[in-house]
Amino acid sequence: QVQLVESGGGLVQAGGSLILSCAASGRSFENYTMAWFRQAPGKEREFVAARHWTGGRTYYGDSVRGRFTFSMDNAKNLVFLLMNSLKPEDTAVYYCNAQATTDGFDYWGQGTQVTVSS
Repeated sequence: QVQLVESGGGLVQAGGSLILSCAASGRSFENYTMAWFRQAPGKEREFVAARHWTGGRTYYGDSVRGRFTFSMDNAKNLVFLLMNSLKPEDTAVYYCNAQATTDGFDYWGQGTQVTVSS
């Protein structure tokens, strides 16, 4: 059974930092792209960052590029999102995602809340 379990969310002041973690289990993810998405109240889910499990280029959404950093520890099946210079508009539920490069099948975590106060 595939599981993606996020952690690390919380309340932080504007300008602060947080590190989100995603523990992936239940299968090999070598043919998957790992990603972070977020969804703020009343808004659509938004792409944050992504990279293929085996490495290569990291992609970022326009609103986070230069402030957020995506990383992975493949040996421990962990995916991270380092968030710096946080803004109130970064407030959202952040989701870990694994998408198969073969057929696009998605797995999602349950999400972790990030709240940035002004």
